[in-house]
Amino acid sequence: MIKLDPLKLKDWQIAEAAEEHMKPFAQLAADMGLKVKELIPMGRQLGKVDFMQVLARLKNAPKGKYIDVTAITPTPLGEGKTTTTMGLVEGLGKLGKRVVGAIRQPSGGPTFNVKGSAAGGGLAQCIPLTPFSIRLTGDFDSITNAHNLSMVALTSRMQHERNYDDARLEQAGLKRLDIDPQRVETRWAIDFCAQALRNITIGKGGKMDGFEMESGFQITVSSEIMAILAVSKNLKDLRERMGRIVMAYSRNGRPVTTRDLEVDGAMTAWMVDAMNPNLLQTIEGQPVFVHAGPFANIAIGQSSIIADDLGVRLGEYHVTESGFAADIGFEKFWNLKCRFSGLKPNAVVIVCTVRALKMHGGGPVVKPGMPLDEVYRKENLALLEKGCENLVAHIETVMKSGVRPVVCINSFYTDTAAEVALIKKIAEQHGALAAHSQHWLKGGEGARELAEAVIAACNEKSHFKFLYDLSLPLRQRIELIAREVYGAQGVTYTDVALQKAKAFEADPEIAKLGTCMVKTHLSLSHDPMIKGRPRGWDLPIRDILIYRGAGFVVPVAGDIKLMPGTASNPAFRNIDVDVKTGRVRGLF
Repeated sequence: MIKLDPLKLKDWQIAEAAEEHMKPFAQLAADMGLKVKELIPMGRQLGKVDFMQVLARLKNAPKGKYIDVTAITPTPLGEGKTTTTMGLVEGLGKLGKRVVGAIRQPSGGPTFNVKGSAAGGGLAQCIPLTPFSIRLTGDFDSITNAHNLSMVALTSRMQHERNYDDARLEQAGLKRLDIDPQRVETRWAIDFCAQALRNITIGKGGKMDGFEMESGFQITVSSEIMAILAVSKNLKDLRERMGRIVMAYSRNGRPVTTRDLEVDGAMTAWMVDAMNPNLLQTIEGQPVFVHAGPFANIAIGQSSIIADDLGVRLGEYHVTESGFAADIGFEKFWNLKCRFSGLKPNAVVIVCTVRALKMHGGGPVVKPGMPLDEVYRKENLALLEKGCENLVAHIETVMKSGVRPVVCINSFYTDTAAEVALIKKIAEQHGALAAHSQHWLKGGEGARELAEAVIAACNEKSHFKFLYDLSLPLRQRIELIAREVYGAQGVTYTDVALQKAKAFEADPEIAKLGTCMVKTHLSLSHDPMIKGRPRGWDLPIRDILIYRGAGFVVPVAGDIKLMPGTASNPAFRNIDVDVKTGRVRGLF
């Protein structure tokens, strides 16, 4: 392959050039040990893998080393966690290891808004970039349609129960559910950042035009169905979970589920193909599963258990990633995903950048679309050292899981040797391994130091343990996460949240569910403007949701929305198509 220079080429240009030399799907699959009958090709470059056939064949195969990639609290620009995941996969490949990666499918929201497609960057990318970024094999379409079908079932049932008496309902084979319009728990889904759809009124018109009520949209990646895809082990598991989704409550307080609405089977029908992970590759030809895509601040934030189960059986090393920082994504990987899957990590990578650490040390605000302040381009060891308090907090979080972390300093060309040395020193002083990685600039060759550190960590004995037992009451779990992971001194509850917490604790079925926190990713606290390592604060729980299908209770901290908004300078302004070749330009 020709030499590609990230200092001169944009990500989409690098991807476009690399795609000219990428492995055909059949060769990629064969190289990782998959059989032809286990493949579901979707074009020359990518396809799906029939996970049920593969797992049946490899059910007794030894499992490879399992590695999770997380990060420090990021700037709004992101600190290159997916780039590092791809770089680590490439680096392990350079060392001759049989390696597999797994990342989440990107949401159309950030892809066309500010953050980009999350394919990585520079010489550490997942390709082919355009299908990765836009639609891929249609999994998100299936999730959106399954989600909205449940809303169709709910709202049409509310209309019919309003219009018909019990005798007429009985003629249609229906029993009155007596749904309370004030206690509808779900919204419609769309995979864009669309703030105008957060709050809408539906059902306007006559009695045959639906049931008039306040409603709204949430982004698809926050859908419970997305979370169900991420945590399901097989089709039977997914089918059962789909019937447990709580859509609303009746007027006497009974939960109304998708099973009550008799729509769970049809919803599952939408999801059958989506259960099979998508197989793509790095720029250097290592296999990468792309499957599921829940956000970590408003959902579970993990790629699928199925992808990881395949990865550890097909590779000597399997590298997965968790959304945002260790307080959010890794905490959910640790206490939810690993609990559901039964897999235990051998190593955890914490990605940091000099830029983000300087911000946490008191540097100027970092805003997307705005030039970086000069302080981020010049050496400033005092600012950097103070910001390393945030890194130390995340190191301590990972170590509480019983796994020694590897701190990856994701290199920027403006970093100085003294800045890199300072971060390494502080990381090692607090019990972590540390590596400087130039994967963005040099690909796998630049990630050798990181790959070697990860191998060393994998060779150490892990003492993995969960933060809490499921027998611990909900409020005690919330307080434990707030104190031990976020660094809060206590927790406060609104009246609504407190009432729900007590009710959930009194229900033996709900009490057994996991805890999936909703919190900003831009701070260890609930306030995105508070940087560094805040102390002496309380975590405010505004509401508590329940995802019975996914298997967790969802405490909501602070003012965070399930539908993000599109910024004034969104990425879609720079995306276009070459009408001669049909190639998409401008993705990143």
